[in-house]
Amino acid sequence: MFVNREQIISYIKKLCEPKVLVVGDLAIDEMVYGDAERISREAPVLILRHSNTKLILGAASNAAHNVSTLNNGKVSVIGVCGEDFQAEQLRETFEKANVNCEYIVVDKTRKTTTKTRISGSITTSITQQIVRIDRQTDGFLAPDVEAKVLENIEKAIPIHDAVILSNYHIGTLTPKIIEKTIELANKHNKIVVVDAQKDLDTYKNITSMTPNLPDTQKSVGFFINSEDDLKKAGDKLLEQTSAKSILITCGADGMFVTRPNKNYTKIPVFNKSEVFDVTGAGDTVTAVYTLALAAGADAAYAAIIGNIAASIVVRQFGCATTTIDELLAAVKEL
Repeated sequence: MFVNREQIISYIKKLCEPKVLVVGDLAIDEMVYGDAERISREAPVLILRHSNTKLILGAASNAAHNVSTLNNGKVSVIGVCGEDFQAEQLRETFEKANVNCEYIVVDKTRKTTTKTRISGSITTSITQQIVRIDRQTDGFLAPDVEAKVLENIEKAIPIHDAVILSNYHIGTLTPKIIEKTIELANKHNKIVVVDAQKDLDTYKNITSMTPNLPDTQKSVGFFINSEDDLKKAGDKLLEQTSAKSILITCGADGMFVTRPNKNYTKIPVFNKSEVFDVTGAGDTVTAVYTLALAAGADAAYAAIIGNIAASIVVRQFGCATTTIDELLAAVKEL
């Protein structure tokens, strides 16, 4: 495939235009940092003197944050939170990230999904994670909560250009919510992209999906060891989902795009030497890929732009985002 650098730049400049709706499992990452002082007398554990706490949008929330930094806040989220202290933290973090959260539904029976990572350091070492505490309620939404989410989806889809279904399998995306979201997106001619870890064949008549290599292997039922295997896997997912394209992210081996009629594009990784943390990079790819599709790019060009974005965020620790200026600068360096 011949790639036109000016065409890539043109699409990147248009990423600020589409309005995006993210539907899925909303979460917040609470990063607690401290300096290790001594071992406790009460138990064989470290005592940390707290230095700072950082709140980061995670799971589907991270995809929304990535969109917001590129399209100046033209992004909304639909999901659920509990009636707890973490729900307020989630809303405040969304507001700081310029993400519209008016469509969030409160479910008193569920915890607001929060992943607390406690990390410590001493002056002669790097910061290291010591323990992670997860607050979340597993299982699908209750029927009354599901009905409220569906009502908000019906309101929101017509006023957005693209929809991301971000499924971390915590319970927000029930079969009915998945089916109705795709149905409404198609009815209103909206881009709909799926980011899920399993049951990929349940998403029918979508624009595209962005599974990683391990999740793709689980879904298609065979190991992928060659480009021919990638072609076979992509074709199988196309057949199962009736999607217009499939983007398989392959880690250090780049990306692979499959379209109907045996149309394939292999995209190499753009940054191997400065990878510090791949956390959240998949959300970045999905967000940028969706924006590019909504801005008029075909699947291959959209994937290339998503790949460039991933090469930027993996240079940072934790869930990170990028900007249009950073993308443009990266294109010039390629």
